[in-house]
Amino acid sequence: MKRTQTAKNKKRIGVLFSLCLLLALMGCSAANGSNESSGNNGLSQQSAAPSAAADAASEEIVLAAPRDLAPGPQDAYYTSTILYVWEPLITASEDGKPAPKLAEAWEMSADGKEWTFMLRKGVTFHDGAPFNADAVLANFARYKQVSPKSSPFYTLDINNSYPSLKEAVKVDDSTIKLIFDNPQPTLLYSMINFSSPMYSPNNFDENGDFNGLPQGTGPFKLVQHEKDQFSLLEAYDGYYGEKAKAQKIRVRVIPDPDTRLAALKSGEILGVMDLGAIPPALAEELLKDDRFAVSTAKSTISHYLHPNGAKAPFNDVKMRQALSLMIDREQLVKELYLGYPTATANILNSTSPFYKDIPAVHHSEKAIALAHEVLGDSRQAVTLIVPTYGLDRYPYKAQAELLQAVLQELQLDVTIQILDGAAYKEAQAQGNFDLAMATQGLPNGDPYTILNNYMASEGSSNKSYTLGYTNARVDELLNQVKATLNMDDRAAIYNELQDIAAEELPTIPLFNDASLIAYNKEITGYGALVYGTTLPQLERVQ
Repeated sequence: MKRTQTAKNKKRIGVLFSLCLLLALMGCSAANGSNESSGNNGLSQQSAAPSAAADAASEEIVLAAPRDLAPGPQDAYYTSTILYVWEPLITASEDGKPAPKLAEAWEMSADGKEWTFMLRKGVTFHDGAPFNADAVLANFARYKQVSPKSSPFYTLDINNSYPSLKEAVKVDDSTIKLIFDNPQPTLLYSMINFSSPMYSPNNFDENGDFNGLPQGTGPFKLVQHEKDQFSLLEAYDGYYGEKAKAQKIRVRVIPDPDTRLAALKSGEILGVMDLGAIPPALAEELLKDDRFAVSTAKSTISHYLHPNGAKAPFNDVKMRQALSLMIDREQLVKELYLGYPTATANILNSTSPFYKDIPAVHHSEKAIALAHEVLGDSRQAVTLIVPTYGLDRYPYKAQAELLQAVLQELQLDVTIQILDGAAYKEAQAQGNFDLAMATQGLPNGDPYTILNNYMASEGSSNKSYTLGYTNARVDELLNQVKATLNMDDRAAIYNELQDIAAEELPTIPLFNDASLIAYNKEITGYGALVYGTTLPQLERVQ
C-alpha cells in the first residue's frame, strides 16, 4: 500500500512540475532554441534596419538590467564591478583563482604574516590622479574607516577580508606591504574583486563616502547616473590596457522581466545584463527570433532554501534532511530553469577552486520516513517567505508553488508569503518564518568567508538568517584553518566542512546558477562571464 501511494505521489508531483513550468512560461509561448548561440555571423534580414537603440546618429548602445547597478555615493562601491568603472588589486580568473589586476605581482613571507605587492605602473584614475602606493594606502584607510559597509553586492569589511591586519606600509611608489598578526596564506583569495576596490584618493568625503561620481581606473567612466533609472558609461581614453570598443553605453533599469523582453524585441535596448538578466523561459522564446542570441557561463551565485533552525520542526536535523531528500533538484532545474543551472547539494559554489562535488540525492521514501520520525502523525503549518527581488529575476513564484506542493508529502502545509526586500530581511532576522528562498554569491575566492558566515556558531549569516546552526567540530575546524599554512591541509579542512554542511544542512543548497544574457545581433563581442559580461568588447556590428 505504501509503495502504491508513493508511486501516486511521484505521478502527482510530475504533474505539478508541468503546471509550475506553465506558470514560468506565462505570457510567452513554448520555445525550441538551443542553450547557446554565438550570434556573431552578421545581420539577418529582420535586423537589417538599425533599431532605435542602435541608431547610427547616436553614439550610445543601450542595455538594461533588473536593478540599479550604481546604488550611489553611500554604497560601499558606488557601482557594481560589472560596469568596469573601478578595478581591484586582485581579480579572479575564470577558474576562480587569484589573478593580477592593479597589483601585477606579489610574494608572501615564509611565516605568512607579510605580503608584498608590486603595483601596476602608468595607471591613472579617471580624475587624473596617479595610481600608486599612496593611493592604495588611502583606500585601505577608507576600508578601515567604513567597515563594515553595506552594499546590494557584497559588504565591504576589512576584518573579514584582511583578518588580523596590523598595518599597510608603503615600500616605494610602486610597492606596498601588508603586515598581519597571524598567518594569511589564502590572502589572495580573500582579496579578489569586491575586497580590494581602488578609487582615487580625492574621491572620498570625511565619512568615507563618495564625494561625487566614482573615480576608478577601469575602461569605462560613469559620467551620469539617475537613481533607479539609468547609468551612462563613457570609454576612458586614458585606460592603460585595451580600450573599450563602445564609446558610450547606457544601462537602463527595467525591473520587470517581461518589460525587458519587450524592450529587446522592440529595439529599445540591445541587450540585458546582471543577475537574472533574462529568465530561461524568456531566453528560449527570444531564440525563436533569429535577430537575437544568448550567451551563458557558470555563475558565482547559488540558490538555497534557508530553514529556520531556531525552532521546530527545522531545528531537528532529520527534518532538514527530509526536506533536502524530498526536493528533486535535477527536475527543478530542468523544468523551471530549462537546464541552465546545475543541481548541487554543496553549500559552496562550484566556481570556487576549493569546491567539492557532492551529488544531489532525491529519495522521497526516505524523506517521508524521516519527516514522520520528527512529526509523528501530525501535520505542521510552515511559512515560506519569498523576496520580491527574486520574482524580477527568476521563476520564483512557480518555484515556491512547486515546493508548496512537494512538501505536502512531508506533512508540511506551506503558506507562501511574498515580501519586499526590507520586510524579507526583517522576517529572517526576527525568525518570523520557517523557510526562505534565497541566493548567495561568492564575495571572494576564499571559501572560509562563506563557510564561516553560514556554519560558525556566531557566523553573520547564521545569525542574521536565523539558521540556528551550531556544531563544536565546525567551530574547531574554522579556527584551525586560520592557522594552517599548507594549502593542501587547508583544502582538506574545507572538504570536511563541505561534507558536514551536506550532512547537517545549516541551509539547503538547491543549485548553482548560470550567468545568462541575451542580446540583439546588431552588437557583437558581448558574452556572459562567471560574474558579469564582456562589456568592454561590446560594439556595433559594422
